[in-house]
Amino acid sequence: MKKTTLYNTHLNLNAKMTAFGGYEMPVQYTGVKNEHLAVREKLGVFDVSHMGEFYVSGPNSLNLLQYICSNDISKITIGKAQYNYLPNETGGIVDDLIVYRLEEERYLLVVNASNINKDWSWIQKHNHEFKAKLEDVSENTGLFAIQGPKAIIAMKKLTSYPLETLPFYSHTTADFSGIENILIATTGYTGAGGIEIYFPSNYSEHIWSNILKAGAVHGIIPAGLAARDTLRTEMGYCLYGNEIDENTSPISAGLSWISKNETKFINSKNINQEKVTGSHQKIIGFIMDARAIPRSGYKIVNIHGDHIGVVTSGTQSPTLSIGIGLGYISKSYSKVGTKIGILIREKNCPAHVVKLPFIKT
Repeated sequence: MKKTTLYNTHLNLNAKMTAFGGYEMPVQYTGVKNEHLAVREKLGVFDVSHMGEFYVSGPNSLNLLQYICSNDISKITIGKAQYNYLPNETGGIVDDLIVYRLEEERYLLVVNASNINKDWSWIQKHNHEFKAKLEDVSENTGLFAIQGPKAIIAMKKLTSYPLETLPFYSHTTADFSGIENILIATTGYTGAGGIEIYFPSNYSEHIWSNILKAGAVHGIIPAGLAARDTLRTEMGYCLYGNEIDENTSPISAGLSWISKNETKFINSKNINQEKVTGSHQKIIGFIMDARAIPRSGYKIVNIHGDHIGVVTSGTQSPTLSIGIGLGYISKSYSKVGTKIGILIREKNCPAHVVKLPFIKT
């Protein structure tokens, strides 16, 4: 099992560790609810250095990315980022990722930790025709997510760059914590705002320490993967392995908005056809009508008890103090307000379909 550079630091912070994506990662420090609410109301910092990072560059870099990615890469201007997925040939999803355009012919791809090797092989396979330059820098790249409504103001003291001027889903290269050439991006997986920073992993302890010092006056705390999961669930964000995988239709998953029509990409004909005809299943958000917590794999039923879907993610929302979940359901039951049931230990617990996200930020 791999460890991030901060493994011992997390242990010294009394973090509970767990295996995730091939790494030993902190799942929580002071409690999921405490960490979750800190990010929603103030700010928290996540060590997500387990994520994968690939550079794609050269004259054919754009053509390669247009072919393997679902979204229109040509619309990314230098200094911007874009959410994407890698479609496979059979109608599913290899992975979801963020693409940053660093220069005219240089991009950074950030992929899920559990899919690093698979994604790297997939991109190499399809690069034979394009011959772009590929670099896997995952092992030597650190990534911290400083998230929350006070993240920008708290981190301003660590950089000379005016963070408040950086638009959403944008990035810049600037000094941070006394280190030059740090990639600072207004991306994240929490819906709470803030920044993510990419840096050589040997600076991890130095930067982590300074982040905690700079954010102390604003109430910063370290946050683990469990809070990251409850935060993304409240926003209705997909998690690879839960809402999306190799067999998931991206249209069923609500990803038609990043499935471009303009250019040919892998399986684009079938995906674009499904955008027109629709899919028989649809991802939905639901709220429990009684005190109960839904979990991944639980069956979704209609008011008559007939099986109509499955829960992919579920939790007790720390913000709403009620059970919430995501799941796939027969399209005819996906209308907002529809009464459904979640089978929890063979008991039909009432719930209803809601519009995502669960909270407004």
